[in-house]
Amino acid sequence: MFTGIVAEMGTIEAVAESTTGRRIGISAPGLLSEMTLGDSIAVNGVCLTAVAIGEGSVAVDVVEESLMRSNLGDLVVGSKVDLERPMEAGGRFDGHIVQGHVDGVGIVQSIAVEGEARRIRIGMPGDLAHYVVEKGSITVDGVSLTVTAVGSEPWFEIVLIPHTLQVTVLGRRTAGDRVNLEVDVIAKYVERLMGK
Repeated sequence: MFTGIVAEMGTIEAVAESTTGRRIGISAPGLLSEMTLGDSIAVNGVCLTAVAIGEGSVAVDVVEESLMRSNLGDLVVGSKVDLERPMEAGGRFDGHIVQGHVDGVGIVQSIAVEGEARRIRIGMPGDLAHYVVEKGSITVDGVSLTVTAVGSEPWFEIVLIPHTLQVTVLGRRTAGDRVNLEVDVIAKYVERLMGK
C-alpha cells in the first residue's frame, strides 16, 4: 500500500522492449539506497517490482496491461517520474489509501495560475466520474490530492501548492498531457457491496 506522498522525482535512463512489454531503468539516487530485488515501487502511481538494482538506479518490468492502462508507455529516456516506496507498517499516514492500481488515464485540459499555486483541470474517463467528489481524494500520477471541483463533462480540478509543483511531475505537466488516475478504493468497495 502507498499513501500518495511522492518521495523523489526520478529520471528515466533506459527503455527497452521485452517479451512481456518493456523494461524501464530509473535513476533515483536518494530513494533506492535500501531497495532489494523484488521490492515494490510506485512509478507515476503504478505499483511495479524492482527486477534489477544498480548504484542509485532500479529497473522495473512493465507488462502490456500496465502500458495500456497508464501513461508509462509514454516514457522516454529523460522523462521525469514520481516515485514512492510502500508504506511501512506503523509508519506515518500522510496521504490516503493508494493501491498503485491505476484506474484510467486523464488528460490535462487547462492550467490556471493562482498566485504561486496552479489550478489544473483534468478530463477523466466517464466511467470513473461517479467515484470523484468535491473535497474527496484522488491520486494523479502517484500524488495524493484533494478534488476542488467536479464537472459533468466529466472533469475535475485540483489546486497544487508550490511545494507539490516543485517536487512532483505535476509541476511539469502542460495541457494535453496524459496523467494516471486512481480513484478512492473505498468508494469502489462500497459500490460493489451495495450492488451498484
